[in-house]
Amino acid sequence: MYSRKWLAPVLSLSLLVPTIAEASAANAAAPAVPTADTPAVELRATFDYLLSEHFALAVDAMIKKYDHSFDAAAAQSALEKNAKDMVPAIASLYGEDGAKAFDAIFSSHLSYTKDYVTAVEMNSTADKAAVAAEIEKFAIDLGNFLGTATGGKLPAAAAQDVLRTHEQQVKEVFDDYAAGDYKDAMMKYREGLSFMFDISDALSGAIVAQMPGKFMNTRPDTPAGDLRSALDYLAAEHYALAVLSMQKGFDKSPAYPAILMAEGGNTDGFTAAVASIYGKAGGEAFKQVWLGDHINAQDEIVQATLKGDAAPIAAARAKLGKFAVDFGTFLGAATEGYLPASAATAAVAEHELLVLEAFDLYNAKDASGLYASYDKGYSFMFGVGKALGGAIVAQKPAMFQTMPTKPATPSVKSIWLQINNRTAKVDGQPAAMDVAPSTMKGTTYVSLRTLTTALGANIAWTPAKGEVTVTAGSDRIVFWIGNEIAQVNGKNVHAGAKSFIKEGRTQVPLRFIAELLGWDLNWNAADWSISLTKSM
Repeated sequence: MYSRKWLAPVLSLSLLVPTIAEASAANAAAPAVPTADTPAVELRATFDYLLSEHFALAVDAMIKKYDHSFDAAAAQSALEKNAKDMVPAIASLYGEDGAKAFDAIFSSHLSYTKDYVTAVEMNSTADKAAVAAEIEKFAIDLGNFLGTATGGKLPAAAAQDVLRTHEQQVKEVFDDYAAGDYKDAMMKYREGLSFMFDISDALSGAIVAQMPGKFMNTRPDTPAGDLRSALDYLAAEHYALAVLSMQKGFDKSPAYPAILMAEGGNTDGFTAAVASIYGKAGGEAFKQVWLGDHINAQDEIVQATLKGDAAPIAAARAKLGKFAVDFGTFLGAATEGYLPASAATAAVAEHELLVLEAFDLYNAKDASGLYASYDKGYSFMFGVGKALGGAIVAQKPAMFQTMPTKPATPSVKSIWLQINNRTAKVDGQPAAMDVAPSTMKGTTYVSLRTLTTALGANIAWTPAKGEVTVTAGSDRIVFWIGNEIAQVNGKNVHAGAKSFIKEGRTQVPLRFIAELLGWDLNWNAADWSISLTKSM
């Protein structure tokens, strides 16, 4: 319930699609008291940081090279450093040999950023095709690596499709930027950055499902984990857009207005997130503080710096100091002290200093210093998301309760569901659902994520095809959004009704999927409940 799908009205359509590979730890235990700080959530946050920074730096490296900016080489070096930063995380999971194999695949593909920019500048069809082939090889190789490394918990084919989507998103951002369509470029930038958090959700879920003991039987996709990831996304995007906007504003780039619009979208996303927890009034109070001496002050700093007026520069920078106090006070009050105002103020002040440091280094043309500062400033936002998310969960634990789900083993004998009820029962024990079952034109629908988690199946999502694949043992079932036809082990069959998206999750006909997976279904008209029992 508390994932980035809160933001669907104000963010991209990508937030309305299901998780890329919903391979979660069905047998993971939920803490008795909800928390955003568990081993599994920490794994997810690590991938959130590394993968999203990869996207941001890939785009940055490409547009800096295209603009012939002084820091283009440093941006490319920062992208390559990010790849090396991933190696220890992989080594901690799959050993030194696994890490070396990952590094050989991942680091070798990064030259495509330079190659594609050159191909566009030269308008070379042959060079563009060569880059496309390079990217396709990367998607196949890394997808195969992930499929093998996770023991199939993240299927290789699903990983390959996700990687293709990511690479296509990077390419589309750059293509629009090079074409001067900055508004679309920034819209796709936000979609692509958001998509990286979906990838980390799926990847961490697959890894935890593979080795639950290593993560103390915790799950990465709890409501508290979703909250932390949502805040990490918004905070990281804010930093990346703030740094980029101030640079492009200083350069008097025609892209500057579009980046400011993207910052406005980020503000709307933050406002929606706050309102989902503290109500509409809380959201509006947040927005008022967030804009006045903060977002607006950044533009004032840019304009004053261009004019070289010392007094206006000092006045605008002082506004950021005032913002740190005002926003810290707001957070302290909103969280009822679970995040102390003094700690919040200190964190916000540090963030603003890092934004200004990046701007000053850019103006001084200190390219290597700029990207060292960028990495520090970007990673800092994930500490902010952790602290704020932890405070909110501690303040409002009832909003983030997660009932443990049971593994799909022969010991699971029954599942009880009820129309419009988000609480299911697995062998008589309550289990939280992401979306309640519903009926439409005589057909009962259930969220694939809920059902497959309970049954121990895995899901893979292919965005380009609108395709959802369920793998249960040796069985493979494919659904297409908006289509009544499904495919079961390679054979097309009629599912009885069209699949669709609701609250960010795929909804499918319950009887069709349940019976395919070997469960009998009984309908109780008295209370609109459904009982599933394992077929003998």
